[in-house]
Amino acid sequence: MRIQVLGSGAGGGLPQFNCNCDNCRGYREGKKTIKRRTQSSITVSEDGENWVLFNTSPDILEQIHNSPFLHPSKKRETKIKAIVFNDGQIDHTTGLLMLREGCPHEVYCTKEVNEELNTSFPLFKMLQHWDGGGTKWNEIIPNSTTKFEIPVMPSYEFYAHSLISNAPPYSQHRDNPRKGDNIGITVVNKNTGKRLFYLPGLGVLEDHVFEEMKKADVLLVEGTLWTNDEMIKGEFSQKLGTDMGHLPLSGENGLIKIFDQLEKPRKILIHINNTNPILDEANDEYKELISHGIEVSYDGMSIEI
Repeated sequence: MRIQVLGSGAGGGLPQFNCNCDNCRGYREGKKTIKRRTQSSITVSEDGENWVLFNTSPDILEQIHNSPFLHPSKKRETKIKAIVFNDGQIDHTTGLLMLREGCPHEVYCTKEVNEELNTSFPLFKMLQHWDGGGTKWNEIIPNSTTKFEIPVMPSYEFYAHSLISNAPPYSQHRDNPRKGDNIGITVVNKNTGKRLFYLPGLGVLEDHVFEEMKKADVLLVEGTLWTNDEMIKGEFSQKLGTDMGHLPLSGENGLIKIFDQLEKPRKILIHINNTNPILDEANDEYKELISHGIEVSYDGMSIEI
């Protein structure tokens, strides 16, 4: 399986248009240790020709432009054959509108996300008039044991795991999320057993999630914030990371402590907020991650399992 990181940033990317934090300012001033980052998305493929896209970032057109393997080879076509949504967050779904010329799209998501994208943030309804109906919904059951398959990856099966995070800010279920509002996805090779576990949003580590982490060969998990109060201390927001559905990296209950208990997987961070000090490779926080065997993904990163 080939995994391509199209976007590694959290909402707003880096630099964020209205942000003058150390990282955004440093990038604009040409600091070489800070990379440009678009909003998070990955794509996976069995054959390198047909791709399954996880989440449609608002930056999807730029991401496709920067990814020659996704460019059409016929007069009109898309190499993206299916789209999987982990949640209904704006930074994971808005880009679907930018892909309207390729409708209808095969879309995989939970019934909760399907409901949100037909009502509160009705992207699916907006696309109904495009080329044969916009989207074809395939329901994901988030119970960790019910597999689903995607035809363009016949050697793989997919499993969804419910996560405790938060519903989107626009949702009536904000701060009272339902099972199915947020999921992690495991992609398993039927022949080799090799596993990718993708979690771009994680607010609480439950036992079933930790058990799945231990089985993964590659773990792609959110690294949104370094500290839980990062946004408050920086005077960017009045919310803790956990209020927004994000576990911090540092601290007694942070992801670094969790990762230290995992021997098998390659541990890679994605969905990293522009305020996070790990995004400057000259910082001690970045060096601390490396000392724990944790990688920071970047736009254009290629991973093979």
